[in-house]
Amino acid sequence: MSETLTEQQIIQATRCWVEKVVVGLNFCPFAKREVDAGRVYYGVQMDSAIEAVLTQVKLECQRLDQQPDIETSLLILPVGFEGFLDYLDLVALAEDLMLQQGYEGVYQLASFHPDYCFEGEAESDPANYTNRSPYPMLHLIREASLEKALAHHPDPDSIPQTNIDLAREKGLAHMQALRQACFGG
Repeated sequence: MSETLTEQQIIQATRCWVEKVVVGLNFCPFAKREVDAGRVYYGVQMDSAIEAVLTQVKLECQRLDQQPDIETSLLILPVGFEGFLDYLDLVALAEDLMLQQGYEGVYQLASFHPDYCFEGEAESDPANYTNRSPYPMLHLIREASLEKALAHHPDPDSIPQTNIDLAREKGLAHMQALRQACFGG
């Protein structure tokens, strides 16, 4: 599948998902402002070697260091991490790398995957679609900006449960269709 897709098609599907799901359903109440301002960087890593991906994570942190106009970076991994458990291993390695590189407290790593499944939940639970993206990806977020946004939110602790409730209310078919529509065609 991925071999025939261009980086631009991969970014377009991801951008659609961010706009229609993350912003459209308000799963992240802070995303709309950054999306509208064009402050989200979309990068594609086609090399699935662990070392190459970790090098790219480091480079994304450096990009954020050097470009304060970028609020958040999405590192999209269209090949090599289709298995959710392998992907979770990568997330742990990326978090360790960020700690070793001195980025703890500077950038936070969020994870999204097409087969994302919250621990203890059924794979068919629509709530999983709050984190089910078109492709596996690592999301680097400026922690200071996140803390500032959370401080201005009336009830930040309610965000996860609100998202779960909304996804379940919309239902599995609706959530699947929203994501699938981002692939076009």
